[in-house]
Amino acid sequence: MSKRMVVMLMGMAGVVGTLGVVKVLQIQAAVAQASSFQPPPESVTTIVAVEARWPETIRAIGTVAAVHGVTVSADLPGIIDAITFDSGRHVAAGEVLVRLDVRQERAQLAAAEAQLELAALNLERVRDLVEQGIVSRADYDRVLAEHKQAVARVGEIRATIERKKIRAPFAGVLGIRQVNLGQYLTGGDPVVPLQSLDPIYVNFAVPQQRVEELRIGGEVRASVEGLSGEAPTGRITAIDSVVDEATRNVQVQATLRNPQGRLRPGMFVEADVLLGASRPLVAIPASAISYAPYGDSVFVVDDVPGPAGESYRGVRQQFVKLGGTRGDQVAVVSGLAPGAEVVTSGAFKLRNGAAVRVDNQVQPSNDPAPRPEDN
Repeated sequence: MSKRMVVMLMGMAGVVGTLGVVKVLQIQAAVAQASSFQPPPESVTTIVAVEARWPETIRAIGTVAAVHGVTVSADLPGIIDAITFDSGRHVAAGEVLVRLDVRQERAQLAAAEAQLELAALNLERVRDLVEQGIVSRADYDRVLAEHKQAVARVGEIRATIERKKIRAPFAGVLGIRQVNLGQYLTGGDPVVPLQSLDPIYVNFAVPQQRVEELRIGGEVRASVEGLSGEAPTGRITAIDSVVDEATRNVQVQATLRNPQGRLRPGMFVEADVLLGASRPLVAIPASAISYAPYGDSVFVVDDVPGPAGESYRGVRQQFVKLGGTRGDQVAVVSGLAPGAEVVTSGAFKLRNGAAVRVDNQVQPSNDPAPRPEDN
């Protein structure tokens, strides 16, 4: 019995050992096959990098502000008797916008003018009596003072009547009317916004490291999304004397011509300060850039050595330093040499050393000044 048991155990051990050897051989074959497996090449588009020269610029986010901008308000209280403007209209400096009721002031003016006439007659009579020695000099001085008070009173009432004509303090474009006919206004109540649109300011912030590159009179170009035609240009007219402690930026103000009123206060703009100088760079499509927190990179197509010593068309990841943008293009200031073949589409599916197949039948846009159809 024990002999039969030993024979059975030995037979089972032989079977298990045989199966183990077979499985090890299978695993080794699979590993060898996997190590020699090459994934199919990825289809990409490429472009040959060329050297370019762009004008050196500083780009910043700016806000449009009016050179003169106020909300016209009532100076004195009163009831609106006439509204002589339309919302959104251009007005000249000094143009009457609103007239308040002045019937009471006109009655006071009539009384004051009558008092002035009487004071003038009294002054003339007393002057003759003084020359004849009938009236003392003190009486003459009193009558003279009364005449001056009457003149001042008439001037005061006329000034009050004039102040009840609300005028445009400068030439500009009106906003939306905020009052109605017959409405009672107190001093300081808003009537209508008024903005001077030509010229106009663009305010933007520049990092403190680049302030030394700025100068009064430097050219500035303002780009507004959705604004057709040529970008408005102007000159730097003021550079702030202090640095913002929170952002370490310096405020800069540029003055731009705006004859058609296309720029309006409060607009968001991209301000490009043209420094005049230029430096060599490599311009490539923005779609070629792989952005990452640890650094921006591109994939360069080259002959890559394979595991068995043969070479194949593959890619290598190249980290680059980026400059400004212009249309569909991005400036590479370092890390990429002219003449390199750069992947322009399909980079998101690549890794360092991946095999690629170049198909340039359809290329991504690479226009430095695109004009979208829906612009």
